[in-house]
Amino acid sequence: MSDAYASFRDFYPFYLSQHANRTCRRLHFAGTTLIVIVFVAACVTQQWLWLLAIPFCGYGFAWIGHFGFEHNRPATFTYPFYSLAGDWVMWWQTLTGRIKF
Repeated sequence: MSDAYASFRDFYPFYLSQHANRTCRRLHFAGTTLIVIVFVAACVTQQWLWLLAIPFCGYGFAWIGHFGFEHNRPATFTYPFYSLAGDWVMWWQTLTGRIKF
């Protein structure tokens, strides 16, 4: 692993390598989908306290995937912004069928 990545394009292959386990990817997908649902529900109902659940939805599912199935340290601990972007790109690519669910 490189100490620093010059761009997200350089980082993303590493990010994907940290999500080789299918169950881990599925948990990421579930958590990110739940984030979307909670965000939309909070906006529609204007119950803004629901937004406090977002980090628990995202990180909770992801960390279970990493510690329980992937057996690695989440990249977000070292690369928080690239990892956040990577999660959304991986979610979109899974949703559109580019990454196998």
